[in-house]
Amino acid sequence: MKFGEKTLQRGDNGADVEELQLRLAGFRGTIWDGDFGPGTELQVMTFQKDYMNMETPTGIVNGDTFAALDQFTQKFSINFEAIKCPCGVCDGFGQNRFKNKYQAGKSDIEAFYRYEYPGIHKAILNSFRAAQFYANQAGYDIPYPTSGYRCWVNNEQKNRQSTNHMGKALDIDFPLKPNEDKQDDCNRCNAVRGLLVEKCGFQIGWSAGNMKALEPADIAPTWIHMDVRCYSRKYLDDKYFIKNIQELNGHL
Repeated sequence: MKFGEKTLQRGDNGADVEELQLRLAGFRGTIWDGDFGPGTELQVMTFQKDYMNMETPTGIVNGDTFAALDQFTQKFSINFEAIKCPCGVCDGFGQNRFKNKYQAGKSDIEAFYRYEYPGIHKAILNSFRAAQFYANQAGYDIPYPTSGYRCWVNNEQKNRQSTNHMGKALDIDFPLKPNEDKQDDCNRCNAVRGLLVEKCGFQIGWSAGNMKALEPADIAPTWIHMDVRCYSRKYLDDKYFIKNIQELNGHL
């Protein structure tokens, strides 16, 4: 049975629930463990209330909610060419190098994990979709990606050491309007960061585990950086990293 053919509700579990949790990663969000508990129910109810405009959200994913999910994925699509690595050497998403390797002299934590994940994480891409929706709903232009995958070749080209963009992160921004300046861009990015914390379940910084993260304004003043580096390794399994829109809109 394919995703979308079976009603899902609290108490269910399995691959369909896991797929649902990933698709709704930007609507509050929870861990993608395949267990339809209160966190997943809140995701569904948030989607039903905010996107479907349901006065009394049910938390039950039936035909209408599946149809709305499909509409959402079509309306807020992602241009994968815009998020490929610009190094000119890899296929756009690294070379799967340095698995189980950490930066010399650093702790064995995700921030220093050298692995080039095989794509960009589905949760961060689906969260970007929700960011597009909420920003537009609040009266802002649709944000666009400014930086997606950056492999070690690109790091060497730019003299960088960060591993966030090896599949775990996405940077987004908004087009400047006529007569706007850098401060206008800073103000807008700050306002939308607050919106993503309120609506999408992001944290500012990386203090909490298993939670989506945004770089604070002092690091990212004129753009918004979102990542999933705080998640446990099982939620960063290779199967969650994808390279094209078909994989993102498909199933695990």
